[in-house]
Formats: sequence, C-alpha cells, structure tokens
Amino acid sequence: MTQDAWLMRHPYLSSVADFDAQVATAAAGIPSGRVNIPDWRDYLDDYQAGIPLLRSSHVAIDLEPAGAILLSLVENLTSQPMPEALAGQCLDLQTQLRGEMNTPSRAVNWLLDSEEFRPTHPGMLRYLSWTALALHLRPLVEAFSSWRDEEHWLRRYCPTCGSPPAMAQLVGIDPGRLRLLSCGCCSTRWRYRRIGCPFCDTPDDHRLSALAIEGEKYLRIDYCQSCRAYLKTYNGEGSEPLFLADWTSLHLDVIARDRGLKRLANSLYEM
Repeated sequence: MTQDAWLMRHPYLSSVADFDAQVATAAAGIPSGRVNIPDWRDYLDDYQAGIPLLRSSHVAIDLEPAGAILLSLVENLTSQPMPEALAGQCLDLQTQLRGEMNTPSRAVNWLLDSEEFRPTHPGMLRYLSWTALALHLRPLVEAFSSWRDEEHWLRRYCPTCGSPPAMAQLVGIDPGRLRLLSCGCCSTRWRYRRIGCPFCDTPDDHRLSALAIEGEKYLRIDYCQSCRAYLKTYNGEGSEPLFLADWTSLHLDVIARDRGLKRLANSLYEM
C-alpha cells in the first residue's frame, strides 16, 4: 500500500499529510548532530529495572544538538507557504525560540518533563520538538534496538523515552505470532505480550477485545473492557512507514472516541 493510494481512499487525511510532508522536507537538509552511543554495560542495571534509556542517571545522552535541529526546523518551515493558522503558530514559536540562547534546548527537555517551559503553542511545539529529537536520536535508537534483549523488557512504555505506545503491530504467523508496540514520539518499536492491555496491564486477558473497521483490511482497534483504553493495531507487515505513522489512522481515533474509548497514548497531532 502506497501513501498516494491510501490518501485516495481517505481524502480527509490530505491536509495532515501535506503538513507532515512539509515538515519532512524542512527537516531533510538539517544535519542530525552527533549522538553519543553509551557503554551499554553502564545502563544494564537500569534497563533490567525498567528505567527508559533517556531517563537513566547512569548514561549521559546529549540532547543539546536536538535544540539546534528544532530551531532550524522551525526557521525552515516559516520560509515555506502553508495554511495561515499553521504559519502563524510557526512564526510565534520562532520568536519564542530565538528569545534566549538556551530556549531550544529547554523546549526539547520539556518533552521529557525535565524542564519548566511554557510554549506559546504546546501542540505544535510538541510535534516539531519530537520530530527534531527523533532525527537526532535515530542512530541511538537503532543501536539500542540491536543491543537490548526484548525478553527482559516487555513493559507498557517505550524503552527509549518512556512514552506509552501510539500503535501496535502483529507480525509473523500463529502460533508464534508476536505483538510489537510502537512509540509515536521517538519511533522506537519494542516487543510486548501477545495478549493483554498495555495500559492497565490487567491480568484478565479476556477483557481485551478487537474492533474491526469496515473497509480497513490491515487496521483494527484493540481495547480493554476494564480501563476502556484503546490501541490502534496494524495487522500485517511490509508497510510500517505508512501504517505506523499514527496520522494515517486518525479516523480510527475518531471511531474509538465515538464509542467511549480513551486514547492514553501521546498524540503529536493535537495541534
């Protein structure tokens, strides 16, 4: 499935697709900055204790370059034509980020709740800051994925940044099919139990239900009857960039909300 084919079937997603493409274009020419790969032995105890990598006190991940990426990204966007409301938000953020020397770094640290910061447009800043941080962290996320033993995580939150999952994916074939959770913030994917709620971790696996969506062959909504939280799930392989992008399934969020279900995962599209 290509993005163009998907948008032909879901034309109401075109505006968010256009903005997502603009951000990708604005970010494409920005150097990602060098990210230090830690000595994993220093992090092993924290990993086994369930402490996400970016929140560990035993490894030092320099996020400073992500602040510079963020500022460049916002400046690139302000030079592009875009809808008036979005353009106004980007201009306001550009003014705020240029206000003080360390403001871009503070904005990035704000994502991890380690900095007191009051952005003028929190939804837009969250989206752009995670875009910048994910770009900076990409080599680290890949190295971390190669190092970690998935059997020793199996937790409800991202092993890299600690965010709850935005999407899930079912891979393989039964009886050995696996479920992967996907972080909508830093793009980490990690293994989780095949059955069970990743939000309330209810021990009663029979409380988890699946809602099929008419016309959607590869997507469904998994929800917990106990806590009423849901997780959009990609039931397939080969089109991960499309189906795990979160914005491509925003209509499932609307369907879930109309059924009284709760999204507990972070959304970068609440702008």
